[in-house]
Amino acid sequence: MNAVKFGWHLPSFPVDGSGGTAFVDQIAATLERVETAFDSAWMDDHFIPWAAWQSPETPYLECVSTMAYLAGAFRQIKFASSVFCQSYRNPALLAKTVANLQLLTRGRMIFGIGAGWLEREYAQYNYPFPAPAVRIAQLEETVEIVKALWTQTPAGYQGKYYRIDEAYCEPKPDPLPPIVIGGGGEQLTLRVVAKHADRWDLSGASVETYAHKLEVLRRHCEAVGRPFDTIVKGLSTEGIALASSQAEAQRIADASPYNSGKAIVGTPEQVAAQLQRYVDLGVRYIVVRLLDFPRTEGIELFAREVMPLVNSPTKL
Repeated sequence: MNAVKFGWHLPSFPVDGSGGTAFVDQIAATLERVETAFDSAWMDDHFIPWAAWQSPETPYLECVSTMAYLAGAFRQIKFASSVFCQSYRNPALLAKTVANLQLLTRGRMIFGIGAGWLEREYAQYNYPFPAPAVRIAQLEETVEIVKALWTQTPAGYQGKYYRIDEAYCEPKPDPLPPIVIGGGGEQLTLRVVAKHADRWDLSGASVETYAHKLEVLRRHCEAVGRPFDTIVKGLSTEGIALASSQAEAQRIADASPYNSGKAIVGTPEQVAAQLQRYVDLGVRYIVVRLLDFPRTEGIELFAREVMPLVNSPTKL
């Protein structure tokens, strides 16, 4: 079995009343402890806190500039957008931005992208918020433009929503960043995944839901002539409350505002066993959010004890 890789879903806003500078220090302190254990760090692409329970006045870190800063400070880990909202940037500019980050980081970028969803954010920042079918069509055109700019010189593209005309993106990213498409819409989004994604990411799904989505994705792959196994299957957890005892893990889960009721809660053995159910379905990339942040005990325990168990299921 191929080894499972892990990413850390770093928080984009504080939950303990910290100011902006203190919050950045909390993230840095965590990365200092785990950057060699995790394959990647994932950053939300929003401008305001996406959580309804969080005040819009809470400090919030913008995705591109934060990744650029952290990638310069921490050079042993990849950085990923979780996921770029295609609506927020011109597709050609986005292609150039990620290509430039790939150059500056010496190949440590993962290009995650989705159709966008936070309607109040669109309204606040004066972005049009069309129907889901339109946003997904725009997502596909964005990915096609990104691919063209990364592989053609010059590149041209004429879509219904976006176009480029003899456009240049130099230097080309080398290697090409993996394209991760997030979402689980069965009629449209998963078809875009089947056509274009190197990796697919689904957030917060139960084992049963994930298995169902896999079958839908398989059918889309068959329809477009794409080998199903060429897409890396990924999972982003809603949250993990981890401790050496079940009681302490439950206390962390109960205290965290991030816990929507879908958190994975337990000891290292219990958490690994729950993640293993997804791995048994074919998941090979897991992005985790530890609910005790800004403490680092949970993520350090995860790296030390959960990762080896998931990659050695006979020990469970």
